[in-house]
Amino acid sequence: MLKPATEEDLAEVLAAATEPFAITGGGTRGLPLQGAPLSTQGLSGITLYEPGALTIVAKSGTPLAEIEAALAAENQMLAFEPPDYRSVLDTDGAPTIGGVVATNASGARRVQAGACRDFLLGARFVDGTGEIIKSGGRVMKNVTGYDLARLMCGAHGTLGVLTEVCLKVLPRPETEATLTLSQLPPDRAVAAMSAALTTPYDVTGAFYGPCNANQNPQAHIRIEGPEASVTYRIDKLNDALSEFTSEMSVETADRSKAIWDDIRHLRFLTANALVMRSAISSSRIANALDRRVFATDDYLDWGGGRVWTSVTTDVLKTASDTLEDDRAGDPDEGASMIVGLVREELAFEGGHSTIVKASPRVTASACVFQPERTELARMAVDLRRKFDPKGLFNPGLMR
Repeated sequence: MLKPATEEDLAEVLAAATEPFAITGGGTRGLPLQGAPLSTQGLSGITLYEPGALTIVAKSGTPLAEIEAALAAENQMLAFEPPDYRSVLDTDGAPTIGGVVATNASGARRVQAGACRDFLLGARFVDGTGEIIKSGGRVMKNVTGYDLARLMCGAHGTLGVLTEVCLKVLPRPETEATLTLSQLPPDRAVAAMSAALTTPYDVTGAFYGPCNANQNPQAHIRIEGPEASVTYRIDKLNDALSEFTSEMSVETADRSKAIWDDIRHLRFLTANALVMRSAISSSRIANALDRRVFATDDYLDWGGGRVWTSVTTDVLKTASDTLEDDRAGDPDEGASMIVGLVREELAFEGGHSTIVKASPRVTASACVFQPERTELARMAVDLRRKFDPKGLFNPGLMR
């Protein structure tokens, strides 16, 4: 595995390269990458941290845990709550800050604070010709090249290899509490979460599902801030949502943190063979779920705008049994069928889906990312050709 120790070493490697690379950070996402392994882990370390300016700069291979420890020491945080998929995918390694930015990894607080992309002030990366490019700056008002840095955020390493990122950080809330609503079907849960998000009580998380693998689905709505303010707003929110269910409880401080830690790291999805992540308007998710043909488990984050679909091996086999040929009984065939159906349902409602967990055979045939519409696909191909003319970076991943 290639593991350049400096940005200049990386640029030299890419300038001379003629064959593709599989670009990775900590290798925790389990993506089906093609090419010679090239890791950014040799580019590690926090290069600048100014708590007073709410700014941190780090090399792309810096472990996320190191970033979060440095921020915690100053009572600050990455407000977009980057998730760790290792419990779902059973992968080794450690997430890196470059991997977080490359995948635009964003958690439950996105509904209030924004996504990783919204906190990216600047980035350095090496393109497919070996040129070192700097985009953005260290303060929000410096917008030189700002959109170029954002373009790298969520590109999954297909446009260039990140070497350094600059992120805005925020103070950590003094405390938090969670209002939990029970005995709600998905459509009523979405209505309750939508109502909560439109109140003036500054909700920072709205999730429907179990907070661990042994619980029935519930709606969890989080409030954060000074203790007196949290107590006041939770009481008001309780009153505002009383029309949806009488089964409500308040989880404070440590218990609330535990709930959202499980949600952040997807610990309720660990036992399933197929996991998909979908984006859709919360106003249309109920229509999509109503058309489900097979018994999938669907959990809703972002007030219903993000859907986690998980499927057991037994359901995959049941799906494959509907095929009238030698594919019957093959869970991979069932998984491919369900991926197609979920994407069709979501696309009909204006959404799209990504495979998070599946067998290599399924990801090879079904594509990790839902194919884009023709005009968007053409633009994406043109962008990759500009940044990566030799086709070096994670070929075939975003097709």
